[in-house]
Amino acid sequence: MAQQKRHIRHIRNERLHTIKQGYRGNKVIGGVFANGDELYLPEFSKVIKWRLSKNPQREEKKKDQYVPAVVENCDFLNSSEDMLVWLGHATFLIRLNGVTFLTDPIYYDLPMIKRRVGLPCPPEQIQNIDFLLLSHAHFDHLDKKSIRTTFSHNPQVKALAPLEAGKLLRDIEPHLPYQEAGWFQKYDLTPAGVEVYFMPASHWHRRGAFDMNKVLWGSFVLKTDNMLLYFAGDTGFNGHFEEIQEIFGPMDVCIMPVGAYKPSFMMQQSHLNPHEAVKAYNLLRGGTFIPMHYGTFDLSDEPPGEPVRVLEQLAAGGLLQGLRLPAIGEPVLFKDLQ
Repeated sequence: MAQQKRHIRHIRNERLHTIKQGYRGNKVIGGVFANGDELYLPEFSKVIKWRLSKNPQREEKKKDQYVPAVVENCDFLNSSEDMLVWLGHATFLIRLNGVTFLTDPIYYDLPMIKRRVGLPCPPEQIQNIDFLLLSHAHFDHLDKKSIRTTFSHNPQVKALAPLEAGKLLRDIEPHLPYQEAGWFQKYDLTPAGVEVYFMPASHWHRRGAFDMNKVLWGSFVLKTDNMLLYFAGDTGFNGHFEEIQEIFGPMDVCIMPVGAYKPSFMMQQSHLNPHEAVKAYNLLRGGTFIPMHYGTFDLSDEPPGEPVRVLEQLAAGGLLQGLRLPAIGEPVLFKDLQ
């Protein structure tokens, strides 16, 4: 059916403040979320093409033994310092003004995909978490077992999630408090001194056979009196980076995905390659660049160390200012970035 003949509506959390003037909410076409104004439905034929085609970097990938370094220590959990700590893939502990956030927790193996690198300490020791920031509901970002583990050892934790993610969270952990937001909306659960906004991303949703784009996806901006932090979630390159910068101004810290980008015919609309991530960071007028979404799981065709090598080349060439490549478990203190 042609898009113009499908029922179109706009939805948002009417209880939350929308910061973009005149924005009616996320566009829903025929019952599914649009990627901005247009539907994006990943084609199964591209998956088949990928599986049947030979990776031109196959031998290079087999020889590439890169894995991120791990600092085996969780003392940062008891620190009062404002910081971020990478825990692998898109999982970060972020502490701002004494409030501790955990992004897209994934501690364990994925179905049929082994985790390539460990955590700095057992998942049960990851405590004192105030909020989960859930960018979208793909299995490598919204993981049942990791959320259950987190909640069982952090009974105070609340989830800040996209529109329509609440049904999934209720099935995972019925007692986990959550709040849903649409793009350009400000959550109202956080204490004074830290503001959290759900912002656009160029991506999609699917967990089962019949739920394509039934749950929203997005990114986060965390704001204090002296810090703007951007967590990109999963995203392709699109115009939302400029729009976010126009609303908030330059970002002090940008946490950017840089992996799972090959083959480009399948990945380009929903993931950034390192060059695109740096371009987006520059559009955000970013300060510190922290990469993520690489090295932890084998999700695509590029060699595991390629994203890091490309970023280092871009930094050496002056195209990327502020690159930081922390080990898993290595605290990055915000006071050291000022």
